[in-house]
Amino acid sequence: MAELGRRKAAFVETRVVRLRAVDSDFSGNLNFSGEVWFWRGPAPWYFVSVPEPISQQLKAASPLVTYGWGMIPVKVELGQTVWATSLFPKEGLYLVPIKASVRASEHLSEGDEVSIRLTLRSG
Repeated sequence: MAELGRRKAAFVETRVVRLRAVDSDFSGNLNFSGEVWFWRGPAPWYFVSVPEPISQQLKAASPLVTYGWGMIPVKVELGQTVWATSLFPKEGLYLVPIKASVRASEHLSEGDEVSIRLTLRSG
């Protein structure tokens, strides 16, 4: 069983390296800009949508890193703030949840344009 775990980890790392190789940032990060928007559902939350080309790259990697429901664990860098979260799949794109502490420390409001750097995590 431990051997299977090691082989899966090696396979995941190989696939993530290939994904990162098509990215324009040689450090292995996925970089993009987007607008902060507010979802007014039963549990309101702020998000930034990942652009379609990067969402497609993430979708290709999702079977290797998701822990269920298509959620993808990532490290997010926005301004001076870095945190671990998971991307939500929605209508062919992925959403980056922007929690209240990040919005407060970065002085963000709905409609603000932000630059985001994502790094895939292994769950």
